[in-house]
Amino acid sequence: MAETGARDAFGVHAPDYYERAYDLFVPRGRAALILGSYGGQDLAGIMVFVLGQRAWYLYGASSDRERQRMASYAVQWAGIRWARRKGATIYDMYGVPDADPETLEAQFETRSDGLWGVYRFKRGWGGTVVRSAGAWDRVYNPVLYAAYRLLARRLT
Repeated sequence: MAETGARDAFGVHAPDYYERAYDLFVPRGRAALILGSYGGQDLAGIMVFVLGQRAWYLYGASSDRERQRMASYAVQWAGIRWARRKGATIYDMYGVPDADPETLEAQFETRSDGLWGVYRFKRGWGGTVVRSAGAWDRVYNPVLYAAYRLLARRLT
C-alpha cells in the first residue's frame, strides 16, 4: 500500500488499519484478501468486502516490479469471482475522480493526477459510474473538528 500510495500520490492507512479490517471481516466470510504473486514476490493485492448482493473493492495495491505480468487484473478478476460465489450481483469498484461523465470520458487517457490512473484501470472493466451522497463526517467535538479541517486545508 505504501508503494502504491507513493507512486500514485494518494494517502494510505497505517498497516494496523488493514490488519484490523482483515481481523474483523475475513474470518466471518465478509471479506477476502487476494494476492497476486510471481517468482515468490507479491505483485498486487486487493481486499474485497461483501454483504448480501453487493461487493465492494475498497483497498488495492500493486508493486512496481513485474508490471507486465498484469497482476492487478488477475487479483481483480479473482475478487469478482469470489464476490460472485458469495452471492453478490453488484461489484462496486468504489472511487473515481469527481468529474462529470463527459469530462471522465474526454480526459481519462491524458490525465494521471489524483484518481485518474485508478479510473483508467476501473474503466477498463466496463460497468457504470454511479454517484452517491458520498461520505459524511459525524462531528462529536466541533472545536477539534474545526482544527482538523483547518489543518487539512493547509496540507492540500
